[in-house]
Amino acid sequence: MAVNLQSSALSSSRAASGAQVVARLLARRRPLVMGVVNVTPDSFSDGGRFLDPEKAIAHARRLVAEGADIVDVGAESTRPYGGAVLVALDEERARLTPVLAEVVALGAPVSIDTLKAAVAAWALERGAAIANDVWGLQGDPDMARVVAEHSAPVIVVHNRQRADPAIDIVADVTAFFLRSLDIAARAGIGRERIVLDPGIGFGKTPEQSLACIARLDAWRGLGLPLLVGASRKRFIDAVAPAAPAARLGGSLAAHLLAVENGAAIVRVHDVAPTVQALAVAAAIRRAR
Repeated sequence: MAVNLQSSALSSSRAASGAQVVARLLARRRPLVMGVVNVTPDSFSDGGRFLDPEKAIAHARRLVAEGADIVDVGAESTRPYGGAVLVALDEERARLTPVLAEVVALGAPVSIDTLKAAVAAWALERGAAIANDVWGLQGDPDMARVVAEHSAPVIVVHNRQRADPAIDIVADVTAFFLRSLDIAARAGIGRERIVLDPGIGFGKTPEQSLACIARLDAWRGLGLPLLVGASRKRFIDAVAPAAPAARLGGSLAAHLLAVENGAAIVRVHDVAPTVQALAVAAAIRRAR
């Protein structure tokens, strides 16, 4: 019985800690900036630049110094337009092994961006604080269990196998979120540990990505923090043609408007310009 009581106490402690990660971040009362570290050779935005562990760690250090509230680390490309190479479990963990602990030691909460529940579990056991699932608990059938067992916050990202220009994308995202929330509830994941992300670019036409940002308030009624990751995405190119690395202006515009429309977190590649843009926008609002 003593062992059971200890186990119950540990579980309760971990649950409280997981909820507090989100609460502490949101208590800053300003939009949060999540900086991206891709330990991959094939990311659409910076393919291969940070595959070397030392470069990845240095990049994470720079993002934290520039003001990143969260560092999102991924070792398998989840590029939203197809063409990413699936990575074996052992290879994904091998890419993360020399990087994860060093990034965790920087002090900012770390989210693990992975499709695999086994990788999420491995990373959460090694100090990652948040699971970032681009299939919103609807891909790997073990993901919800892993998140629940580790009492971790989870970012539920909307996704589709392919874009369909004929659908009402806002209705589709809403239905997806409701399914994910049902999965989360059945797994024992508290709502206080859930962040919703409409998945800009994932299974969407450029027009649908724009619509998701423009109509972000459609999901505010769910009562959960919203995250928008529009950084360097292809919809920017559809409006103003530019290569991924040259889409800073479009990324800033998208994230500023996302915040105006209710986003609590923005996921970005360019932390310093985003922090500056958000600070200036806030100062202008206060001067009204």
